Amino acid sequence: MVSEAPPFWWTKADWRAWALSPFSFIYGRIAGRRMARARRAGVPLPVICVGNFTVGGAGKTPTALVLARAAKEKGLKPGFLSRGYGGSIDVTTVVDPAHHRAEAVGDEALLLAREALTVISRGRVDGALKLAEQGADLIIMDDGFQSARLVLDFALVVVDTVRGIGNGHLVPGGPVRAPIPEQMRQLSAILKVGSGDAADRLVRQAARAGKQVYVATLKPRENREIAGKPLLAFAGIADPQKFYRTVREIGGEIRRERAFPDHHYFSEDEIAGLLDDAAKEKLTLVTTAKDAVRLAGHHGRMEELADKAKVVEVEMAFDDPLAPSKIIDTAIANFRARRIREK
Repeated sequence: MVSEAPPFWWTKADWRAWALSPFSFIYGRIAGRRMARARRAGVPLPVICVGNFTVGGAGKTPTALVLARAAKEKGLKPGFLSRGYGGSIDVTTVVDPAHHRAEAVGDEALLLAREALTVISRGRVDGALKLAEQGADLIIMDDGFQSARLVLDFALVVVDTVRGIGNGHLVPGGPVRAPIPEQMRQLSAILKVGSGDAADRLVRQAARAGKQVYVATLKPRENREIAGKPLLAFAGIADPQKFYRTVREIGGEIRRERAFPDHHYFSEDEIAGLLDDAAKEKLTLVTTAKDAVRLAGHHGRMEELADKAKVVEVEMAFDDPLAPSKIIDTAIANFRARRIREK
């Protein structure tokens, strides 16, 4: 899987996308066949997968966090399952946010572990069994919809309404991970995030297929340290522009922007550049929660950057406040029906 999304993926298909279309065709045939024929293991817990149609972020982690909070309100013990993307640990591990660094377990896993029990594992089945061993009674899988080796009791696919599925081409000509008809066949529901129109076609497809469509907004928490201040905003996420829009939404005055690749670990020169530019131009540094966890736990100028950078926290707000609870109830009902069939 491609780890970084080229900018041309997110604009109208041009000569680059069409030149790569033979490779996209081959990739799509393989990815679609793998999805359709995947042998999935059933595990002794309900499994909710939060995924997306494309390479790159669409709001999966905030969605997973909302589901975990809803599960805890129902008296359940949710457990997150992640591959620990960007981390160096390659064995099944329970994430400890007090001791692990992002370099070891990945930035998203650290964010999830602040909310609930989190296990990283290159093998989804091994990770699911570890969560069961740790006392979880519901698994929330962050990503892995197209490649899951677990039976999914509910697959929620998140789509951003500004970027949608980009140029609509499959990897490597575009950001789509597998043929849309196969993804649509296997998902349980779509979560449409935002008020743009880039996801309208997908929503219509889902409605025709009888799939549930939920609507949500990614809302920033109020931050008085940012509102009205001149800022240097930096982000190493899949869609930095979304972050910049969020900062402006809460009243921040961005004077300079600095974008880095998704899951980026900052070099000493990059850290020095951010600190020195902010000091020279008297700008307040601001970044994302995901970037902040990659800076945490270090010394020297990285520690200085972590201390000085203000963090914008965001939350996924469903239009229907009961939607997360309904998703969990449906997953549990599907799990119980599955267990009866397996006996």
